[in-house]
Amino acid sequence: MGDLSRDDIANTLRILVATDCHLGYMEKDEIRRHDSFQAFEEICSIAEQKKVDFVLLGGDLFHENKPSRSTLVKAIEILRRHCLNDQPVQFQVVSDQTVNFANVFGHVNYEDPHFNVGLPVFSIHGNHDDPAGVDNLSAVDILSACNLVNYFGKMALEGSGVGQITLYPILVRKGSTAVALYGLGNIRDERLNRMFQTPHAVQWMRPEAQEGCLVSDWFNMLVLHQNRVKTNPKNAINEHFLPRFLDFIVWGHEHECLVDPQEVPGMGFHITQPGSSVATSLIDGESKPKHVLLLEIKGNQYRPTKIPLTSVRPFEYTEIVLKDESDIDPNDQNSILEHLDKVVRNLIEKSSKKAVSMSEVKLPLVRIKVDYSGFMTINPQRFGQKYVGKVANPQDILIFSKASKRGRNEAKFDDTERLRPEELNQQNIEALVAENNLKMEILPVNDLDVALHNFVNKDDKMAFYACVKYNLQETRERVKERSVRSTDAAQSIEDFRTTSAGAGSAVSFSDEEDAAQISGSTSTTRGRKGSRVGSKSSQDVSETGKGKTSARGRGRGRGRGRGSSNLKQTTLDATLGFRQSQRSASVAATAAVRSIAVEDENVDSASSEDSKKLGIHEVADSSNDDESIQGKGRKRAAGRGRGRGATPSKRGRKSENFPLQRMLMSKDDDDDDDDVTKRLNKSQPRVGDF
Repeated sequence: MGDLSRDDIANTLRILVATDCHLGYMEKDEIRRHDSFQAFEEICSIAEQKKVDFVLLGGDLFHENKPSRSTLVKAIEILRRHCLNDQPVQFQVVSDQTVNFANVFGHVNYEDPHFNVGLPVFSIHGNHDDPAGVDNLSAVDILSACNLVNYFGKMALEGSGVGQITLYPILVRKGSTAVALYGLGNIRDERLNRMFQTPHAVQWMRPEAQEGCLVSDWFNMLVLHQNRVKTNPKNAINEHFLPRFLDFIVWGHEHECLVDPQEVPGMGFHITQPGSSVATSLIDGESKPKHVLLLEIKGNQYRPTKIPLTSVRPFEYTEIVLKDESDIDPNDQNSILEHLDKVVRNLIEKSSKKAVSMSEVKLPLVRIKVDYSGFMTINPQRFGQKYVGKVANPQDILIFSKASKRGRNEAKFDDTERLRPEELNQQNIEALVAENNLKMEILPVNDLDVALHNFVNKDDKMAFYACVKYNLQETRERVKERSVRSTDAAQSIEDFRTTSAGAGSAVSFSDEEDAAQISGSTSTTRGRKGSRVGSKSSQDVSETGKGKTSARGRGRGRGRGRGSSNLKQTTLDATLGFRQSQRSASVAATAAVRSIAVEDENVDSASSEDSKKLGIHEVADSSNDDESIQGKGRKRAAGRGRGRGATPSKRGRKSENFPLQRMLMSKDDDDDDDDVTKRLNKSQPRVGDF
């Protein structure tokens, strides 16, 4: 502050940035239970010393979704000590605060007349303290209700679809400096990944031009809490998903401290990753020194200053490969123990040298990753008993592993990516379903996975009930939509059938002779469909039956097809209207047809003279293409459930002998009408020749 002029101070916005404080981590461990609170206390002390305008937290303020009463009390105590004072707040929030802060008060905490807030704290939620339950509340909501924290970046997402979110910035003005602060609390990485790749699923609201401030004058910041390391492209957020108008991004969730801002090629913005303030994973990434970032913004320019945290417990990490050590005998376990003891002692001595300037010397965390390929392992708990009181984690000093087939370099890279131990031994429902090639019909796999996570990790008793209730409601709505569509389709088909049947009857029964022809053609077309024929239809069938019976001499159905070919279209239209409704009578009609077939043989033998007469005319008329038509007639007649008489009619061949055949059929009606009528009265209407 001493190197800044009074004008610079009035126009410079100073922000202290920290992420992943994990208050309450290891609260049941006698040695490490206070580590997270001591680090958070130091962060707040630095904010007071540097006289920052506000503190910005990047999620995971609490380690548990439902922190204990002890953790909540300690967190509230720290915030009250450092945030409630008479120091004036030098900046203004000029955006719609009811949109920015999702609480019943709807304004920034320092504007409450009942509180003297001298150090405002702005925070989003992370994956550890994200909202849950019926009321969608987070542990950060408790601090917000106490008017100690300004909670923003809370998005309401429902359902199994991709969903849509809109990011409204908090517009902060201090002198001539204008900052648009966007916040995005943790959303499941797979879902947010799909949202960024879905058009218009993520919308960014730009600040409008104000008096003395153009749109281009705003310094655009984003704070988010998502996976950044690309172990799985679908399980992380790519920096290129973010809009190019952003200037600076605070990335939470990743615990490795990469506090120095890094420019993203081709995007135009810088990213800082402060990392966690307490080591929650004993791996190489967490062993780096912990820092917070002091960000000073003036106009469109910023200046970062990293500040080390001195209250963090020292952590020493190393890796060894047993087969590369010359003083170890593979068959001698004592030599392995002696070598590991020497490594641990060296790490403890190294840690003590670093802590000379510290007022309170803390027991260090020590972790040795041992590649035991070709060697035997030892018991880590038994090995650590000799270091009780010397290290903070005697029970898990050693971790054994084997070299990956891809090589040690890639194995190292994979290990640095797993910074969160709570994710190492988890397997979600999606993976289980994929392994067993199962398929969920009603309940989506993603929703079940989220419900299980909320039930186990967040103690949400209604998680499965809400999941099942919502998806059953969606399923009912889809079934209703399908039933409405099917009803409309059925009504359209019924209307079409009625229209077709009416048109067919109007045309086919124009005169008596055509009625006789159509009755015979329709009966034979239906085949085994079980035609319903009245007394008039029976008489018509009996008249045409003689012609059909006597035509069996050569073509087996050719004469019948010729007699009805001119009425092909009308017959098909009339038949189409009734065919669907006649399926239920097919079984009964089949038995009747078989009995008729036996009687047909007797009738055919009795009317052989008529067959000879019509057979001569038929051969004379169709001698040129007798073989082809006969083949077609036989092929079509072989199908079950369809009468032979309609087959040539459907082929669409026109007969040149239609008047002659009609005359012969009328002549035969006088001779054999009585015999055929008796036969038809004895059995059901004839539906085909077999």
